[in-house]
Amino acid sequence: MYIRNGELVIISGVKKYLKKNIFRSMKFRIIMLVALAGIVPVLIMRGVFLNSYEKCAVRVRTAEIQNQCTILSNQLSSSGYLTGDISEVMRTELVQLSNIYSGRVMVIDGAFKIQEDTYDMDKGKTIVSGNVIRCFQDKGTSEYNRKNRYIEVTAPIIGKDDAVVGVLLVSAPTDSVLDSLEILRNKADVVALATILVIMMIAVLAGIAMLKPFRRITESISAVTEGYDDNYLHENTYTETIELSEAFNKMSGRMKTLDDSKNEFVSNVSHELKTPLTSMKVLADSLLLQEDAPVELYKEFMGDMSEEIERENKIINDLLSLVKMDKTANNANTMNIKSENMNELVEKILKRLRPIAATRNIELVYESIRPVTAEVDEMKISLAISNLVENAIKYNKDNGWVHVTLNADHKNCYIEVADSGIGIPAEAQEHIFERFYRVDKSHSREIGGTGLGLAIARSAVVMHRGAIKVFSQPSEGTTFTVRIPLNYVS
Repeated sequence: MYIRNGELVIISGVKKYLKKNIFRSMKFRIIMLVALAGIVPVLIMRGVFLNSYEKCAVRVRTAEIQNQCTILSNQLSSSGYLTGDISEVMRTELVQLSNIYSGRVMVIDGAFKIQEDTYDMDKGKTIVSGNVIRCFQDKGTSEYNRKNRYIEVTAPIIGKDDAVVGVLLVSAPTDSVLDSLEILRNKADVVALATILVIMMIAVLAGIAMLKPFRRITESISAVTEGYDDNYLHENTYTETIELSEAFNKMSGRMKTLDDSKNEFVSNVSHELKTPLTSMKVLADSLLLQEDAPVELYKEFMGDMSEEIERENKIINDLLSLVKMDKTANNANTMNIKSENMNELVEKILKRLRPIAATRNIELVYESIRPVTAEVDEMKISLAISNLVENAIKYNKDNGWVHVTLNADHKNCYIEVADSGIGIPAEAQEHIFERFYRVDKSHSREIGGTGLGLAIARSAVVMHRGAIKVFSQPSEGTTFTVRIPLNYVS
């Protein structure tokens, strides 16, 4: 038999489809589980019922034969059948018993010779079997041979001295029992098949019903492409769907916040980048319109343009720093880890920022508890500390203070930056390390913040396998605590 290439491709495609789409389907697995949970008990009950019926029917037939054997053996005992002349009445009784059960009746004497055989096949022959031997020990027996479809019963024939002088052996076929069993089996198969079909229908309906909430969740998630909405997903059918809905709504809310922050950041950055350019253009145009402008005016305008260029440069540097942080986070090999004197490093940073603090009469205090040496990337950790201290100065009050503390234990270095500034509301504290997030948009725009400083600081600390925490009360100040391992673990 040959299969054309086209047919082979179709068969392969069907197999791949079944493997990828059907067998991995949750609905298919639920249907199979429910179906198996119903079908397996049905099949077990069918088997147990038929087996019990067979045992019961055989037991009843065996008891009937035993009763008849007992009666007939007693008659043989009382008539002296094996010691006297053959009685036609007793022979008729034997034949009648044989006809009743469509079986074979044999009378065996003490020498194991067959004296009577209703089949007239083995009369006068010797028979030795386990059942006959046990019966000669004054114990009647019964045996069901399922393979050969017959029941064999023995009953002892007692002599005048109460000794066993012979055995009555009856072999009866079980065809009628097995025929009834076959009829019952056919009916049981019909009932089982009908039950299985009902179970399969219930399984399919159960699978569809159980997965409806997940289908609704899928549709809701797909609809997110149309835009965000508050409390977008509500599916309370199962505990799992409730948890999934809550997790999705939380994720959707965070994504919406992030998306809004990004949009706002793009708007702010566009404004921030455009404002210095606009100012420089206005200044340049003013100079061009004045042919005989004095030197002092030139110097003043050039100074203003220099400040605008510096402002533009800071925004661009913040963006570049964040991009570099992202690249470094994805590639640990770019970390330039060296053993650094943290006391000198912090002192160097504060020395650079003291003139900025002095413009607003903010006291910048540095307290070094003990000498600290740590394995850090000097550029990145300096950027983190600088951003924290610079923020503490920016968002402080005039004539306020900034307190920087350096300490360490046997495992970590701790840097604390506390200020007397405007503080951070509780609801905003979990978002302040997010990129583009700013607590007070209007105030930040006046100060010139881009919403990237704390995100850069956090990225730098995390890259050192450290942690950063914030404690703040509105109008009472803010404290940032940075923990960095003394020994860098790659």
